[in-house]
Amino acid sequence: MRYLPKSDTERIEMLREIGATSIDDLFSVIPDEYRLERDLDIPRQMGESEVVEYFKAAAARNANGYASFLGAGAYRHYRPVIIDSLVQRGEFLTSYTPYQAEITQGTLQAIFEFQTMICELTGMDIANASMYDGSTGAAEAVMMAIRVTGRDDVLVARTVHPEYREVMHTYAQHQGHDAREVGYGPDGRIDLAALEQAVTEETACVLVQSPNFFGIIEDIPAIAEIAHKKNALLIVSIAEAVSLGIVRPPVEADIVSMEAQSFGVALSYGGPYCGVLAAKEKYLRQMPGRLVGETKDTQGRRGFVLTLSTREQHIRREKATSNICTNQALVALMTTIFLTVYGKQGMRELAEQNLAKAKYAANALGKQGRVLFAGTPRFHEFVLQTEEPAGQLNARLLEKKIIGGLPLEKWYPELGNATLWCATELTTKEQIDAAAAVIAGAPVAVSTR
Repeated sequence: MRYLPKSDTERIEMLREIGATSIDDLFSVIPDEYRLERDLDIPRQMGESEVVEYFKAAAARNANGYASFLGAGAYRHYRPVIIDSLVQRGEFLTSYTPYQAEITQGTLQAIFEFQTMICELTGMDIANASMYDGSTGAAEAVMMAIRVTGRDDVLVARTVHPEYREVMHTYAQHQGHDAREVGYGPDGRIDLAALEQAVTEETACVLVQSPNFFGIIEDIPAIAEIAHKKNALLIVSIAEAVSLGIVRPPVEADIVSMEAQSFGVALSYGGPYCGVLAAKEKYLRQMPGRLVGETKDTQGRRGFVLTLSTREQHIRREKATSNICTNQALVALMTTIFLTVYGKQGMRELAEQNLAKAKYAANALGKQGRVLFAGTPRFHEFVLQTEEPAGQLNARLLEKKIIGGLPLEKWYPELGNATLWCATELTTKEQIDAAAAVIAGAPVAVSTR
């Protein structure tokens, strides 16, 4: 009875109050032939100690101690222990959307600090209180650009994360917008000549990703010049937020969409994550979601208010910017704590570690295959092309407790036996050398320490 809120006496009193003699009376309206007259065929209940042992045994069957070189929009970074210590406080953990927002000053201040840090990182004027994730953030940015320009044509670089593109196409197709893709050149970047031909007076926006899906840094100033020449907006999507510790922010963009999972958010089998949307101030009224502002009360004290919340619940449906009901406040708080802990210098050092690990990995693995787009600046991901099929290669790696790169054939069949590899600050030299040895066919004993 430990977890049941009512005692036998209380249940008897409740039944008496409604004129029933037993709980069975409550189901008397159900015909006898449809009522179960026996106990449920389920295992007996367990004691607390038995439940604990059951889950320990289940956890022991998990695959542990594997080296992983996967990235592609979900990145393995170190999470400072202070993050969970703070976000698990009841004031943050148990709250949902504060419908009387100004009562929860702590939550609003945390969101305000998040917005401020995002603006400093991206070089934009304003940022909202967060989106659901990077993919929906990019799609919402496209819809925002369509509202701003009044145009329907959308251009998307083929180097944008394939799943981001799928989400964006889902948004666009049901609203009657034309979304066309622009290919990439031999350097792994968007084909600037093809982009210039594709942009017209009807183009609402150009969506690119940098670092792109191949891990390569796009030429944002050149792309912006092409887009703005036709008065189209430029949207830059960032799937790897840590890159902003060393990569120049896309200040030429009109809207920046980002996935902030790398900032202290656990991989968690794919979510919940934290989407970011930032823009130039003149586009404030078309920004979806919510935005927190700072003000002063009648006594001159600093306070925070929900300044913008343009969804259907608050304004007329035809003027709503989206149907986003809330933001990822708790996950955005993880991001805020992470950025506070690292600071500007720490972020740069973290990015430099990622860059160095990836450079070493590309050199080591490149001896056993061919690193594509090798001459183009990149962050911590690279494409490796091998003679051996990706599935066969990864199977051999897995036998040595190494999770290899992501096969690209599904989205980029023209690249042949190509895989996308990622190295972060948690990737060790020993793991990289072990992966290179497996690819080369040499005997290897790998430790993930």
